[in-house]
Amino acid sequence: MTKLTSKSVSGTSFHKITIETTLSNLIKVLGEPQCFQNDGEDKTNVDFGCETESGDVFTIYDWKEYKPIGMDEIIEFHIGGHSSSVTRQAKSELLDLLSK
Repeated sequence: MTKLTSKSVSGTSFHKITIETTLSNLIKVLGEPQCFQNDGEDKTNVDFGCETESGDVFTIYDWKEYKPIGMDEIIEFHIGGHSSSVTRQAKSELLDLLSK
């Protein structure tokens, strides 16, 4: 199942796959994000580096919110990966985790 990773997520990119949830839900199922500067000063406030059950790396991040994100605020998080198939698989695994 999806988990945080210590592998490099360098080279991942957005393939038009997103997930709507809250920051607190993501933290509950994944743990603390690797990058967390929730001040709205940059294009992203939070970034999780993860891997799928099969070991493919991907990222989950807010994009251009330009404001601090409330822990229980539902927003659209982007999923970045090395291919669209990886990001689709990541979304599927995340939805499974979030539904439990």
